[in-house]
Amino acid sequence: MAAVEVHQFAQCITCHAWSADRSMIAFCPNNNEVHIYRLSQEKWEKVHVLQKHDQIVCGIDWSARSNRIVTASHDRNSYVWNQEGSEWVPTLVILRLNRAALCVQWSPKENKFAVGSGAKTVCICYYEQDNNWWVSKLIRKRHDSSVTSVAWHPNNILLATTSTDGKCRVFSTFIKGVDTRDSKAGSVSDSKFGEQIVQLDLSFSWAFGVKWSPSGNTLAYVGHNSMIYFVDDVGPSPLAQNVAFRDLPLRDVLFVSEKMVIGVGFDCNPMVFAADERGIWSFIRFLGERKSTLSGSRYGSQFSEAFGKLYGQSKLGVNNDGIEASRSRGGVHENYINCIVSLTESASSRKMRFSTSGLDGKVVVWDLENQEDLSGYL
Repeated sequence: MAAVEVHQFAQCITCHAWSADRSMIAFCPNNNEVHIYRLSQEKWEKVHVLQKHDQIVCGIDWSARSNRIVTASHDRNSYVWNQEGSEWVPTLVILRLNRAALCVQWSPKENKFAVGSGAKTVCICYYEQDNNWWVSKLIRKRHDSSVTSVAWHPNNILLATTSTDGKCRVFSTFIKGVDTRDSKAGSVSDSKFGEQIVQLDLSFSWAFGVKWSPSGNTLAYVGHNSMIYFVDDVGPSPLAQNVAFRDLPLRDVLFVSEKMVIGVGFDCNPMVFAADERGIWSFIRFLGERKSTLSGSRYGSQFSEAFGKLYGQSKLGVNNDGIEASRSRGGVHENYINCIVSLTESASSRKMRFSTSGLDGKVVVWDLENQEDLSGYL
C-alpha cells in the first residue's frame, strides 16, 4: 500500500505544513491555534502552540529556505512567524480585508506570499524592512466571489487562482523593487501588477485546488461537479482538457510529475490522474485500498428496503440500480481530505512522497516508490 505513515494528531485538522527537513509539522486542529510537533526518538511531541488568531486558521505554509511560517485565518488576518531562539514571534501583515482570509502560499523565491479571501480579492504581500511589517498590494475587481486557492508559477511572477464563481484566473504579480526583470520569463516580466493573463471558464460550479506542474507548462484545478481540468499553454490560446469521474468531488491537487496528478477531497481516498504519450489525461485508480462490504441489505418491508438503498446510495456510493456492491469511502482516511502537501524539497523534481490531512485528524504520508503500475508516469 502507498501509505507508509499514519499519525493521529487531533480529532480534526484544517490544514498542515512541514519544516524543510521534515522533522517538524505545523497544523491547525480546527480552531484558532497552530500546533507544532517535532519528531524526537521516533515519537511526535508538541513543542509549540502559536496563538494569535481569533478564529479558525484555514491556511499554513512553511518556507523551506527562510524557515518562516505564514498563517491565514477567518479573522481576516495573516501573520508571519519567525523562530527566535526557542520561541516563534509573529510579525504583522497588513491585509486590509473586510472578509475572511481563506488560503495562503509562499512564492518560490519566498520574497512574497499570496492570500486569497472571501472579499473577492487576492493580497500579494511583501516585506518592508523600514517598518518591520509585511504590506500587501491587492488584486481587486477581478473575482466575482471568494478566492478558494492560489498557486505560484515557478517564475515567481504568475499567480493562478480559483474561485467559487467557477473560474480559474492567472495574474501577473510583478512588484517593482521586489521582483527583477528576467529575460527567461519573456513577456511575463513586462506585465503590470494585477494584469489578468487568462481567465478559464471551464467549470460551472465552485472551483478549488489549483496547481502548476513542476515546469509550469500545465495548470490543473478541480470543480465541485466531480471534474478536474488540465490546461496547457496558459495564455491567450490555452489548450484545455477535462476529466469527469463518478465519485465525490475533489478539493485539492498535487502534481507529482509532469504526467501525474494526485487529487484529494470528499471521497476520503487520493485519486491518481495521468497523461498518456498523446497528452490525454484520464483517471487511473485510487491510491489507497478500499474495504468492500456486502451489497445493500434486505429489510422486512418495501419502505425499509427503499430507505436502505437510498441511505447506501448517499453514504456508500451505491448506484440507482443497487447492482454495484456498496463500498465504504476511503481507506486510510475516514473523513474528507482537505490538504495535500509535497514532501520533496526541490520543486522541479518528482514528488514521490507527499502527505494528506483531513477532518479525521490524521496526517498520512504516502510514497509512490513501490507503485509499479504508476512508474511509467513518474
